[in-house]
Amino acid sequence: MYAIVEIAGQQFKVEKDQKVFVNRLQTEEGEKVSFDNVLLLGDGDKVTVGAPAIDGAQVGAKVLKHLKGDKVIVFKKKRRKGYRVKNGFRASLSEIQIESIVASGAKKAVKAETKTAKAESKPAAKTETKKVETKAEAKPAKAKEESQDLSKFTVAQLKEMAKEKGLEGYSSLKKAELIAALS
Repeated sequence: MYAIVEIAGQQFKVEKDQKVFVNRLQTEEGEKVSFDNVLLLGDGDKVTVGAPAIDGAQVGAKVLKHLKGDKVIVFKKKRRKGYRVKNGFRASLSEIQIESIVASGAKKAVKAETKTAKAESKPAAKTETKKVETKAEAKPAKAKEESQDLSKFTVAQLKEMAKEKGLEGYSSLKKAELIAALS
């Protein structure tokens, strides 16, 4: 019997008692882990395909050890440009041994609530923010409002408003000039 299972973001074809190197798992050495995301099961001529995973299927494994993979050298070069970069990389791996493949009847693993989920459920403290308007922001808004309002007035009314504000030479100004002077 074999299975295609997704482990740590990668798909592997596994059989019972097989050793597999997978991306680093967050479990201690010697602990047992189970993988519920079984995509395909094969037993002789009988093949079961999931959509996307098979319900009730499970692969059980034991973490043997954590190790680092072989060094991979990444060398980049652009000819005639003087560009050369050399980087090394070693993947963090876990060696697991497949102990069992269950076709049906397995229970889904229950994940414990994390501290972050608990912290999110608490009501957030109320914080008040005040919007501070600068003079530069306030003036254009007023100018627009006043210019819209001032355009509705007649020339006589605008001259009267200029007289109240104490502007000099208002009587010889045109309507547009009066609006500009008052705003």
